[in-house]
Amino acid sequence: MVLQLAEPMTIEDPRHHPPETLASLQQVLAEGALAHADPRHENFYELENGSRIFYVYLSPASHKVVLLATWAKAH
Repeated sequence: MVLQLAEPMTIEDPRHHPPETLASLQQVLAEGALAHADPRHENFYELENGSRIFYVYLSPASHKVVLLATWAKAH
């Protein structure tokens, strides 16, 4: 599925990733990205962005995105 957010959402970053990582995630959310729902956790997704994967939680209550992890996509 493709995940694209029409409205800018607040991104929370409890693990303090670099600012460029947050900017990249914001861009991915605005442009749309291939998303895979985590079958074990509701509202958790892996978003693909070229060579990176973002693992996020989308809060239906607060309308925030929580960036939990990011890693290089395996080729």
